[in-house]
Amino acid sequence: MDVLVCATQVPFMRGGLELMVENLVTAFGDAGHKAEAVLVPAAWDKDRLLDAALAWRMIPLDADLVVPVNFPAYFARHPRKVLWLAHQHRAAYDALGQPWSDFGLDDASLEAHRQLVDWDTRALAEAQTRFTISQVVADRLERYCGLSASALYQPPPLADRLHPRPAGTKGIHVLCATRLEANKRPGLFVDAVASMRTEMPGVLAGRGSLDDDLAASVERLGLGDRLELPGFVPDEDLVELFRSAVAVVYAPYDEDYGFVTLQAFLAGVPVVTTDDSGGVLEWVEHEVTGLVTDGTPAAMGAALDRLVDDPELAARLGEAGRRRVASLGWDHVVSTLLGGAPA
Repeated sequence: MDVLVCATQVPFMRGGLELMVENLVTAFGDAGHKAEAVLVPAAWDKDRLLDAALAWRMIPLDADLVVPVNFPAYFARHPRKVLWLAHQHRAAYDALGQPWSDFGLDDASLEAHRQLVDWDTRALAEAQTRFTISQVVADRLERYCGLSASALYQPPPLADRLHPRPAGTKGIHVLCATRLEANKRPGLFVDAVASMRTEMPGVLAGRGSLDDDLAASVERLGLGDRLELPGFVPDEDLVELFRSAVAVVYAPYDEDYGFVTLQAFLAGVPVVTTDDSGGVLEWVEHEVTGLVTDGTPAAMGAALDRLVDDPELAARLGEAGRRRVASLGWDHVVSTLLGGAPA
């Protein structure tokens, strides 16, 4: 089949969504199909939000199947459209009124929200079958648009390179690998390290708009000799950071999926998170594959101390996490999406 994976990307930004698209195109190719990504630039600010949606309605898509994965790519028109939704425009949905959203609770924002929900519902209802990357995303789609969908899970980037460190070797740091943006809440990791009783070093890997603020927090808290901020980390170094971690902290707000969680599990490392981290909680089960906290610095610091003090517990949780994600594969994703596209 000729397959087009449709996605929207803000120019000069790259993250999990872009990796997901690349991996899906590769997976279709590995399964014997001809696949390409169609990427249309978009602006996320409220005043220009629907421009790209209108553009997608006019783009000719000559293929046997189109698979849109995010807003507003799902406005694409095609007789065989199978949705695999990573996210809608969250700033206008569950982030309405949040500090990182330009959609407030004023009349203009609420009217723009109402219009977007109406347009989204119409476009998403056109899909022959609807899948989402997690149950959290499916629940949001049902809650806001009244449309059902099934969760279809994927392996994370670097899955084939992430393996547990040799038995008997100890971790040398606690790790948080994430974009340094408000919704990812990297400041929780800084505060957690500051609250730890033990002196285990920490690594906060990533870059984003909070670079300077986080560096200032590290200095203010006196963590300059314990908490490293390396910025962007190449893949080979990131793999080693996961393998050598005692624990990984990943605590975004109501995350769609959370590749970091699965990457930690593949490396046999437990995850410390919070009880409002959304899709992360579909994988992190308290006392089974990690530790779930209330998000306070004291609770998160105590959770990290516990894993540092008890290597056997850390190893047991990490191994349980590894078993939980071991069966994820792209062949299942491809066969499921193709099965959702009747001729």
